[in-house]
Amino acid sequence: MGGMNGGEHSSSLVVQVQVPATLANLGSGFDALGVALDLYLEVTARPALSDAFSYTGEGWVEATPDNLIHQGYRAAWAALGKPAPPVALEVHNPIPLARGMGSSSAALVAGAAVADALSGGGLGKDGVFRVTAALEGHPDNVAPAVYGGFVAALAEPPLALPLPWPQGVLFVLGIPAYEVPTALARAALPQVVSLADASFNLARSALWPAALYSGRLEALREAARDRLHQGQRAHLMPGMEGALEAAYAAGALAAFVGGAGPTLAALAKPEAVEAVRRGFASYVGEGRTLVLKAGRGYTWKEVLTPAP
Repeated sequence: MGGMNGGEHSSSLVVQVQVPATLANLGSGFDALGVALDLYLEVTARPALSDAFSYTGEGWVEATPDNLIHQGYRAAWAALGKPAPPVALEVHNPIPLARGMGSSSAALVAGAAVADALSGGGLGKDGVFRVTAALEGHPDNVAPAVYGGFVAALAEPPLALPLPWPQGVLFVLGIPAYEVPTALARAALPQVVSLADASFNLARSALWPAALYSGRLEALREAARDRLHQGQRAHLMPGMEGALEAAYAAGALAAFVGGAGPTLAALAKPEAVEAVRRGFASYVGEGRTLVLKAGRGYTWKEVLTPAP
């Protein structure tokens, strides 16, 4: 990683933060349901004379103090009613950018978590969720990044409730080489939907927690069906509908678009994983597939570094 250019104190308390990638919506639970994945943004932060930022990992992010991590950091200090002290950030990010895997939410949560750590835990996880849900505007990526696993959430009022994690299942992710910016995906959605479509999604989003609590994982196929956003965005993700059908034919328990896309996600038992990967192959093209478990919420730790 690049060195800090903001000037460091002679000795400082280093904070190391990890924040998971996330999948939002889970098909039917538009802006309401999400899950964390065991793929983690890593941030090392230390007090500095001026804000600084260095980045390695997926894609390219400009080395500017206006990055999303610093934005989350400043918003958290504002929520504490205090000015944000300058901080130098070293970032390593394995989460693909603009692919529907929560890279933006992870960055905001990381910044707020750094502020929470440096303030002595003044916000706690619930406070970090409130701050970042307000910044993000929709909480289905932020909530699992904070709390881990499957989460049902809303931003106003800020509320997030963890759901059970099914044991012995994996996420197969089909990640194309191209990006779908969230703003473009949002613009593809109608402002008004029919009562029939709203009722369709409400019933199926309610099936997600029912299936997870009861262990009736065969119900997840129906729970993941959607009429509010996936079809409306299909033109941004060529081959999406056929790839989801192929995942089910290969034995997936549930298959859906990750967030705003273009990543597709399938929940599968281990014996079906390779067949699902093959089902995503033509959709992924020059991209890649990943197989991941559900992940934990963000963590941070302090490391006292000696003066040089």
